[in-house]
Amino acid sequence: MNFSYLANRSFVPGLGAAILLVLTGCAQSNELKSTKIYRVDGDVEKLACNNCPFVAKTARPILSERTANDKFSSDRPQWCSTTGKVTYGPRRGELTEQEMKMARVAWKYFQNNFNPSTGLVNAVNAYPSTTLWDTASYLAGMVAARELGVIDKDEMDQRLHPLIRTFNNMALFRDEMPNKVYNTKTGAKVNYSNKKGEIGYSALDIGRLMIWFAIIKERYPEHATGIDNALLKWNWCNIVNEEGTLFGAAINRETKETRYLQEGRLGYEEYAAKGFQLWGFDTTLASKPEPYDILPIYGIPIAYDARDPRKLKAHNYVVNESYVLDAVELGWDFANDFTSGDGEYTDQTTAEFGHRVYAVQEARYCDTGILTARTEHQLDKAPYFVYDTIYTDGYAWNTITESGKNVPEFSAVALKGALGMWAVWDSPYTDLLFDAIAGLYDPEKGFYEGIYENGDGLIKTFTANNNGIMLEALLYKVQGKLIRKGAGRGPWEKALEDPFRRAKQCLPVFECTTDECRNRSS
Repeated sequence: MNFSYLANRSFVPGLGAAILLVLTGCAQSNELKSTKIYRVDGDVEKLACNNCPFVAKTARPILSERTANDKFSSDRPQWCSTTGKVTYGPRRGELTEQEMKMARVAWKYFQNNFNPSTGLVNAVNAYPSTTLWDTASYLAGMVAARELGVIDKDEMDQRLHPLIRTFNNMALFRDEMPNKVYNTKTGAKVNYSNKKGEIGYSALDIGRLMIWFAIIKERYPEHATGIDNALLKWNWCNIVNEEGTLFGAAINRETKETRYLQEGRLGYEEYAAKGFQLWGFDTTLASKPEPYDILPIYGIPIAYDARDPRKLKAHNYVVNESYVLDAVELGWDFANDFTSGDGEYTDQTTAEFGHRVYAVQEARYCDTGILTARTEHQLDKAPYFVYDTIYTDGYAWNTITESGKNVPEFSAVALKGALGMWAVWDSPYTDLLFDAIAGLYDPEKGFYEGIYENGDGLIKTFTANNNGIMLEALLYKVQGKLIRKGAGRGPWEKALEDPFRRAKQCLPVFECTTDECRNRSS
């Protein structure tokens, strides 16, 4: 086995040229003299930099993007004076008529792209391929549609039964874990061209899927046995090691051997690790935010992964999505904390970093007038997918392709990012985001992916990830964090009590910690 510490996001699911990049510090971790943990509402200690070779020669440190829109700076809303000083809580309440219409529109995507023979949904409109990440977003959308009354129990069951059957019978990557990509019509494992074959597996995609399998298992126990049995077909020995590090898998092009790659960067890594924790796995190292450094952007201390992208060939992007999903699904709590209410945040580090991610986007709007909701998103033309970031690879507000090419023309307000921010932070700024994106849909296809920052209009593509996350954001407004209390002893827990099976598949040890669990076990 070839283990390597390369990492990347696994699925391939702008600013105008006149706008300057914001770079207010040094991105080279070993040159930072201070990595103090800052608070958003506290004083920002300056970062001293002796030598910053990672910063490209064409970049120039500036305090803001104000030259992009000087007029707006003088006319900005009054609430901009509190940016970075006020911490907003989540939005709560029943959905309005407009919001319910949005839920029905988003669900239209899943009506159009459902494959009844497999239960799978296309990741991109009308193209019969999906990843586990996109399947999790479909499950999120389905749960939201059911809870909001867009569909009834019968429809949900008719969708879940074939999907769970597919997972119980799917061919795995080299008899270990689910392949990165599957054909949604046949359920066969495929490559990125949707041709028969296998390419590896993603620990991050699997972690997100495990979160949603756990949510469904606890909310709808009639499906628990099928979900348990599907996960018990997987071999966990190489995806998480004894130190709690997550590994993806890929195929060496020359030798065809399996390479196991450390996977994940700050934000996504900790979020995916919680999926593994919900099923009993120890993810000690993956759950630690370290190593990270701090870069002040608009005076707000943004945490970014300190592992060097040049050496490890993995981008250290900071985006909305992982922080929003952690809040919506898990409440910024530790994985097995099912009781903490709004604002308690037992995972205080993730909550703090998430609040900063929100604040810096509001700050950019207040400085430039550019509505900002940054996350990865699809495109309707080449290169078809970008990481639209707050920070990555040495630059603030950097929009890059998978290969790292800078493509600022594809910067956009991602709709899933905007609505996720609206749900997690009840603020005047997210009210603006909502008003900007609420009507950006085709009533027969669902919500568009986004709208370009430079005025080029809509990203005219439709995806499961976008529409699924928008649906779960709407449900979060009504219900709060979506995970529910877990207790019980099903096939998964029984298997964990078998020392021989645990050793063969590297399963965790089951710990029965609640009275309800103990009663069911007796």
